[in-house]
Amino acid sequence: MKKNRLSFSAVSIDTSKSEDNKHRDFRPAHRTASGVPGDANQSKKMKSSTFQYSKFGKKGRGGPRKFGNAPMRRTDSVNVPPPTPGVIRIIPLGGVEEIGKNMTAIEIGDDIIVVDAGMHFSTEETPGVDYVIPNTTYLEERKDRIRAMFVTHGHLDHIGGIPLVLSRIGNPPVYSRNLSILMMRKRQAEFPQLPAMKENIVEKTDTITCGKIKVRFFGVTHTIPDSLGIIIETDHGWIVTPGDYKLDQVDGIVSKEEEKEYSIFDNAKVLLLLTDSTNIENEGYSLPEIKVHQGLENLIRKINGRIIIAAFASHITRLAYVVKAAEALGRKIVLDGRSMKTNIDVAIEAGYFEPKKGTIIPIEEADNYPPHKVVILMTGAQGEEFASLNRAANKSHTKFQLHKGDTIILSSSIIPGNERAIERMKDGLARQGVKIIGYRTPGEDYVHATGHGNQEDVKWLHRKTHPRFFIPIHGNHYRLVLHKELAMDLGMPEQNIIVPDNGSIIEISPDGEKMYLRKEKAPSGLMMVDGVSVGDSTDVVIKDRQMLAQDGMFVIIAVVDQKTGKLKKSPDLISRGFVYLKENQELLRQVRILIKKNIEDITTRNPGADLDYIKASVGENISKFLYQKTSKRPLVIPVVLNI
Repeated sequence: MKKNRLSFSAVSIDTSKSEDNKHRDFRPAHRTASGVPGDANQSKKMKSSTFQYSKFGKKGRGGPRKFGNAPMRRTDSVNVPPPTPGVIRIIPLGGVEEIGKNMTAIEIGDDIIVVDAGMHFSTEETPGVDYVIPNTTYLEERKDRIRAMFVTHGHLDHIGGIPLVLSRIGNPPVYSRNLSILMMRKRQAEFPQLPAMKENIVEKTDTITCGKIKVRFFGVTHTIPDSLGIIIETDHGWIVTPGDYKLDQVDGIVSKEEEKEYSIFDNAKVLLLLTDSTNIENEGYSLPEIKVHQGLENLIRKINGRIIIAAFASHITRLAYVVKAAEALGRKIVLDGRSMKTNIDVAIEAGYFEPKKGTIIPIEEADNYPPHKVVILMTGAQGEEFASLNRAANKSHTKFQLHKGDTIILSSSIIPGNERAIERMKDGLARQGVKIIGYRTPGEDYVHATGHGNQEDVKWLHRKTHPRFFIPIHGNHYRLVLHKELAMDLGMPEQNIIVPDNGSIIEISPDGEKMYLRKEKAPSGLMMVDGVSVGDSTDVVIKDRQMLAQDGMFVIIAVVDQKTGKLKKSPDLISRGFVYLKENQELLRQVRILIKKNIEDITTRNPGADLDYIKASVGENISKFLYQKTSKRPLVIPVVLNI
């Protein structure tokens, strides 16, 4: 087995970062299930949701877009001319206006390289969606010029979208360090129907030529080993992006190893810096990870009982240290959670540590040892519904039960948006008589540190690289603006900084003297992975889910006599998540009268009226009526039958 030195002064952060997208309101003024507002006279456009839903379950028109087969629907494609000779084009396709799904394209001449292809999980604006990946439309249209993808490190917000993205952009070769390649290989195995990844392991001292673009690397400190900074050489200087990073330092004194790693920039001419803005609000330096390791070891040493540590499975450096510390103190280790087991297996395979035989035991054997001889590493520090710790908290875990006197260590910060889920989980834990230690518990040792640089880390990088131009990435817009202001405080002219949106097309002039933003934008709409299909944010399915979540649905079933055009009986009405039928009988009576009048007016004027036209008219009129009476916009599903 290959042995690699695992530096326990490396830092830590979560793969599943917070997501603070601007929330879109997809609801029109009046909307039926057809998705066409205010269009009751255009019967060909108006479809009953009875048909709308069924067509997504079949192949052919409207069917699911299978991974790697049918192309993504391009609703926002625009004509963007190629860069003029000598121009350098930079396009952030993910990771700005948000935290997560990082991806950036660099285009020089006839060559394109891509840096990272991450994902982020579903938010309120994408109900029922598994996760979201960057929009690949711009790259799909230029796949013949994509020479390679370079990956900075193995966290899901940088590699989670790689299998699907690669399959859509021509499956270019992928370059990264050993552990990152192993993590991507595990991810790729989840998509056996897609083409095999063309993997290439590089070292931080390597230089790679892709087309006419030369790329070199440097090592950075992060929670996961083998994290890599990327340098793209141009005629006017280097384009530099360190990926996620923080400094290996104590009390502001940067380690000799870190100084040596960054000495590559001492005499370099850096044309452009693209760098992380995640922690730009935080003053000072980031807490060194070594203090977290010391804190966790102290707790393992002094707690005389069973310890459950909940952490992100991506914190490989921290998890490896816990295993080694527990082993040294004579404790057995239990791993619970699929991603926890997978990532530890990958780290062992990569040679970053090798626990003694018998140190790691199955969870079923945990009760076979005295409590003070067991440490359990679990997923679920964010209160995720199906993660191990949450299942233990709500007593739905089939292989593990908490005992009074257990100590739970939440070795993570709270990602914005997860507060309520974590509080519910902690309530469930507290009811079972366990002690809970978090990163804010007074008087306790450090149990968590961020893996991203704070303001002083960021300033150090700017001073070290002294770039001519700067593009802040990895953050919501206000974080990017704060990063811009920090760079200006360090002396960078404002005209040399561009704060991008996803899809912004930024160019550096052929003489390397100016950086500017083009008026065109690359397509950047959300690309959502939902079961076996990939779709964009205009999909009717997502909009219908939003409507259902907000105001429920209202189903109308009307049976029309084919000969007379009259209703054969009073319409049946079904309400789900809209109003209580028993308490709104008067509303329902008025709805039935309106339906009867609407249908019979149409059939009287036009005895051969098209059934779709009748459905559209009923749906539109009832939608308007319900909004007038209740100020709600349920998904109206009219079903009209001729008998």
